[in-house]
Amino acid sequence: MKEPINEATGAGRESFIIMAKPAGPACNMNCRYCYYLEVSDLFADSEKFRMPDDVLEAYIAQYITASPATEVLFVWHGGEPTLAGLDFFHRVIELQQKYTPEGRLFRNNLQTNGTLLDDEWCTFLAENHFDVGLSIDGTEWIHDRYRTDRLGKGTYTRCSEAVCRLRDHDILPDLLCTVTSDSAKEPVSVYRSLREFDTGWIQFIPIVNRTPDGGVTPESVTAEAYGQFLCKVFDQWLYNDYDRLNVQLFAEMFLVWAGGTSTVCWMAPTCGRVPVIEHNGNIYSCDHFVNREHCLGNISTTKLADLTDSPEQLRFGENKRTLLPRQCFDCRWLDVCNGLCPKDRFLKSEDGEPGLNYLCRGVQEFYKHAEQPLKRVISLRKRGVSPQSIRAEFHAELVEKWKGKGRNDLCPCGSGKKAKHCCWELRP
Repeated sequence: MKEPINEATGAGRESFIIMAKPAGPACNMNCRYCYYLEVSDLFADSEKFRMPDDVLEAYIAQYITASPATEVLFVWHGGEPTLAGLDFFHRVIELQQKYTPEGRLFRNNLQTNGTLLDDEWCTFLAENHFDVGLSIDGTEWIHDRYRTDRLGKGTYTRCSEAVCRLRDHDILPDLLCTVTSDSAKEPVSVYRSLREFDTGWIQFIPIVNRTPDGGVTPESVTAEAYGQFLCKVFDQWLYNDYDRLNVQLFAEMFLVWAGGTSTVCWMAPTCGRVPVIEHNGNIYSCDHFVNREHCLGNISTTKLADLTDSPEQLRFGENKRTLLPRQCFDCRWLDVCNGLCPKDRFLKSEDGEPGLNYLCRGVQEFYKHAEQPLKRVISLRKRGVSPQSIRAEFHAELVEKWKGKGRNDLCPCGSGKKAKHCCWELRP
């Protein structure tokens, strides 16, 4: 029997995380692929995009009470959350200390573009033990093509300086890199550029944005290009950086194939446990579904716990599983895919059913490519082989594959292409 929910402590409630937008959709950048700026249309033109103190206090108090976790994770997102100001985040810490009861802890995660992170910001983040996710799109020219400021100027230099400044304050940020139609063409240089920051963690986020006529925008990556990008990055990681650098997708696949459960919503069987609170207290089903149809209510009139556990939100989460086409249920990689994010399920399956993910064909190729070596790693780890020995074993195999191969020889990966047109950049 399921444990009854204790409304005073949150015990018995399914775990959830709130993605808070303290500055709403406001941002000091104008990224070409951003899906969130249009959210401002939901709010009055005269509304200031900053979470007022009464909403902030109600949110922190209700979230701590409703959360079943011993350590409550606060995620600050945007737009650009640092636009709320440093004083706002000092108030965040003050309220968290006020409402966190003895025996429980709180932790903060800031997702930022990094352009406002000066030494004062970094000192604050370090002193208060913030985790930081920073958006940076690999190489400078790709980043500056897509991630410009409001004047149209590139921001790579400012973002890369922010990464270094965080490191100087003993903060190793997670690097969040989008995969666009351009970056998909340069997987090795994108990966190596991010690796050079030596922060230990990278996330690759595919860009898939729709046009009014139902197509996708020019910056959107195709399924095939995304799959090829992942294959190249995986090989670079496996043969050179296994256990020295984490890539979110690979780490989650390892977790699932080792017998665990994915920790990210887009790979899990269901979703709906990462709702959004906007600056005005409105709660929405998901960061990708901040619209009128998915507004669950406002914490000023309804308790946060009641909104996150509402029938509408529970149904939203279950739809991720129940609305999959039969093709997905029959797929051998369902356990590490689960249809991916519902926002991208706008194709029809081979049988004509709706709900197939736009990226399906590409990720299937990637799973096929990564399955055997990653399961081999899992097997070696279970036998007690050290990560260093595993990395050395794979690297030695790569050296042997390339032995005697020239640019015009067939690529040892088996693609049938000449090496110079395939994996030449990946050779050891």
